[in-house]
Amino acid sequence: MTNKILKYSSALLLLAAMAFTGCKKLDDINHDPTKPTTAEPQYLLAGSQKAAMDVLYSGLQNGYIAMHYAQYWSANSRTDDSRYKLDEGNNSTMWNNLYRISLNNLQTIVRQNATKPATPELAVQTAIARVSSCWIYQILADAYGNVPYSKTFQLDGGNLKPAYDDAKGIYGHLLDTLQAQIAIFDANKGVTATGDVIYNGASEKWAKLAHSLMLRIAIRMADADGAKAKQIIEAHYQLAFTSNDDNAQFTYLNAAPNKFPFNDSEREIPDFFVSGTMVDYMQATGDPRLPIYARPSKDDKALKGMPYGWASADATRPAPGRFSYPGTQIYSATMPGILMNYAEVEFILAEAAARGMSVGEASTHYVNGIKASIDYWKKLTNNTSITDAAVDKFVGAVPYNAADWRNVIGTQKWLALYPQGFQGWFERTRLNFKKPGGQALFIAPVSGSMDQSAPFVPYRLTYLVTEQAQNQAAYNDAAKAIGGDLKGTRLWYNKF
Repeated sequence: MTNKILKYSSALLLLAAMAFTGCKKLDDINHDPTKPTTAEPQYLLAGSQKAAMDVLYSGLQNGYIAMHYAQYWSANSRTDDSRYKLDEGNNSTMWNNLYRISLNNLQTIVRQNATKPATPELAVQTAIARVSSCWIYQILADAYGNVPYSKTFQLDGGNLKPAYDDAKGIYGHLLDTLQAQIAIFDANKGVTATGDVIYNGASEKWAKLAHSLMLRIAIRMADADGAKAKQIIEAHYQLAFTSNDDNAQFTYLNAAPNKFPFNDSEREIPDFFVSGTMVDYMQATGDPRLPIYARPSKDDKALKGMPYGWASADATRPAPGRFSYPGTQIYSATMPGILMNYAEVEFILAEAAARGMSVGEASTHYVNGIKASIDYWKKLTNNTSITDAAVDKFVGAVPYNAADWRNVIGTQKWLALYPQGFQGWFERTRLNFKKPGGQALFIAPVSGSMDQSAPFVPYRLTYLVTEQAQNQAAYNDAAKAIGGDLKGTRLWYNKF
């Protein structure tokens, strides 16, 4: 694994060097230096995975945007971000890195492999690239709404002014693409591809992930197209993840440049506190994950969350030492970059069953999801204090209630998605859940929102400012199609 990661780091450095190399010929000057034309597919695959994970777990994107909007964290520095003032540089980096690096490299793999003699290994590698693209495109569609998709990599891979596709239509294409890749994986069982850092290229593992991603897509559209969601989930749930051994995650190492993007192994990170929203609820239910999710405050040595969105300029705000930083594992150099895990699958199935789909008992899947999440964190942190008795006691404190399934499942799924800020935010807005029983869980920023369109929570990110200037016609069409380029504009599947 070490050699593999070092290889893809070298490949990324090579591509960066290409971007700054001087050119003498006119055709060299006109050549796009960021487009990898000679790098081998295995390096492009590893590099695209790392680039996507790096931006999705960066403090600038995950921390200042997603972890705030999911209300897992509250800001200590730059408190305007927790009041929904979007940093355009952070927004631009997320969009550009996912498109120009990860998706561009994945599309290049598909194109390069299409020119080579067909082999099972190339077929699996290409299928992995396509599944990885589906994962990223769903994140973009869930973060922004309509986004460039079908026209993005035309003109030899570099359409500078692509049209924006309808997000609902993108969902349909993603489902079709995943289904096609599953057929390839099934036809090539036992085959491994090079370059993959998630599953070391194992076709069977990638098939399970593809089935699981179909469940994620389907449940997210359940309120907008229940019949389609039911069809997909019932057809794929038995072939999705069945244990934590199936979890899809990117392994980081305790060595630069392959450390977890946001880690405190070399310096203290004072930027964020865990939110009072999360800490207070976990304390009230006796959640055994709380000492993992948060660390004791400096002053009181207690687990205490900062009330969400409290501006540093407010003179009534207590001293920072009163509040808890995120847990040591969350800031570890070797914290895995989670793509999708078994707990999420179980909560998807719990919700599906609650909606009347034929996938088993909702209560069973709900309990499985809770236990899978606790077991994951227990093993990751080598925590021996979490006993089976403690887990059973906690499960008893948060019982399943069919009449209140949206709130019951929503709260526990939200906790299980920590620290996947983007997925936690998407689920918060989609399910619009409260505490079991109906009492409010989330709060508006204490010091008020800085965005009038989103006083309580943003439903999306606004498009890049550069898109308004450089791709104006497509931008205008997209903004009109979704109902306005505002953070408060609801996505097509947000019905509650």
